Amino acid sequence: MNGCEDIEKECGGTLSRREFIQAGGCFMVALAALGLPPGAAALPVGSISGANAGSEKQYSVPAADGVNIDRQAQVILVRFQNGIYAFALSCPHENAVVKWLPKDHRFQCTKHDSEYQPNGAHTKGRATRNMDRFAIRRDGPNVFVDLGHWFQSDKDPAGWASAAIQI
Repeated sequence: MNGCEDIEKECGGTLSRREFIQAGGCFMVALAALGLPPGAAALPVGSISGANAGSEKQYSVPAADGVNIDRQAQVILVRFQNGIYAFALSCPHENAVVKWLPKDHRFQCTKHDSEYQPNGAHTKGRATRNMDRFAIRRDGPNVFVDLGHWFQSDKDPAGWASAAIQI
């Protein structure tokens, strides 16, 4: 059963368009009350493959908010709330893989369950810093991720903060 059918079953019938829109509005208010940004509910995850450009990987600017993983290059490319970020696929605590949890709107370490926001900020767990960000730049419709240059938030807070593209 899909979400709409579940709601219809609970309500004992078919929802009108107005009821459906009101229910959606209530959902968005609930997200805000929980401290989750409205855009976080819709972050899809996908696989990408970047083109080699010297020591950099070239990707198209993501068309919408989402999480894209290049497993071969070990890069996570995220577009979220008017920003684009490139992260290492590993947790900064002990280099275990991080995964995106769509229902929770966050990244989580597969080894010790450290949690991170879509922008890479650490929220809880054994890790002591944010996810490592790669240096990133934009050139027209493309973003370039420098695989040899990354920032650790505890060692270079200014570099970490600047390793983002505002769109």
